[in-house]
Amino acid sequence: QVQLVESGGGLVQAGGSLRLSCAASGLSFSNYVMGWFRQAPGKEREFVTAISFSGSSTGADSVKGRFAIARDNAKNTVYLQMNSLEPGDTAVYYCAADRRIWIRRDPEEYDFWGQGTQVTVSS
Repeated sequence: QVQLVESGGGLVQAGGSLRLSCAASGLSFSNYVMGWFRQAPGKEREFVTAISFSGSSTGADSVKGRFAIARDNAKNTVYLQMNSLEPGDTAVYYCAADRRIWIRRDPEEYDFWGQGTQVTVSS
């Protein structure tokens, strides 16, 4: 049984930082593309960033230069370091796993999802 468990969300002031973690179990973690998505109230779930099994990554234009993704295959964990947070970053953040080898941005392509963690950025 695959489980993805996010942690690290919370309330932060604009300009602050947060680090999200996603611990995976029940899958061959190092073989999966791992992604972060977010969903704000009344909006569709959107791609934030993702990292391949080899460590290459890509991200949405809205977070480039502010957010960074990393993975530790020995710990079956993927991280999202979020700096210079803005009120527009407020959302529930989800971790997801894709068994295919290339990074994709469509949430429909991902196989497994975590339950999400709330990030709230105050102005």
